[in-house]
Amino acid sequence: MTPERSEKLLKVLSQRQTNLTVVLENVQDPRNITAVMRTCEAVGIQDIFIINTKQPRFEKFGFKSGSSSSKWLTIHQFDSIADCFKELRTKFEVILTTHLSAKAIDLYSIDFTQSIALVFGNEHSGVSDEANDLADGNFIIPQMGIIQSLNISVACAVSIYEAYRQKTNAGHYQQSSMPEPQMRALRKQWGFDKNT
Repeated sequence: MTPERSEKLLKVLSQRQTNLTVVLENVQDPRNITAVMRTCEAVGIQDIFIINTKQPRFEKFGFKSGSSSSKWLTIHQFDSIADCFKELRTKFEVILTTHLSAKAIDLYSIDFTQSIALVFGNEHSGVSDEANDLADGNFIIPQMGIIQSLNISVACAVSIYEAYRQKTNAGHYQQSSMPEPQMRALRKQWGFDKNT
């Protein structure tokens, strides 16, 4: 590995945001998942969570639009909503689902400088009742049109780029938040720390 490549990877790792994640619940189209992965990687999210209670776990993510990003992410797959949320509670202070409810808050009201997980649901039925019950609340993306929903990959991109904006303004990308053991493991996994 060239010194330039190693330097780039170290910079990317130092800017990873360990207090922000995306959770995908029963998303059926793998192309939507890989598109979300690509966006997550672009804004420095390292861990993403995938819940599949209606279909088998994905063995690989092979679509060109996002498959290259999957090798740089840590993907956690669950076949139980409760188990996933239990894991999320050990890592994140707030869990919000995308859900149109009377108590849903506006995306731009969310404080993304805190530790937060955003849950996006199935393309047709949205987030399940179980996931909504386990979450701390719901949020919506403001829209002016007749149709009150966006494609899941678009909704995720809009949401986490608002997080990116807030975190940039707060200086989160100027200092590493990744624990040293995770940093070492990823350095080894990414292939530029062969001797650790």
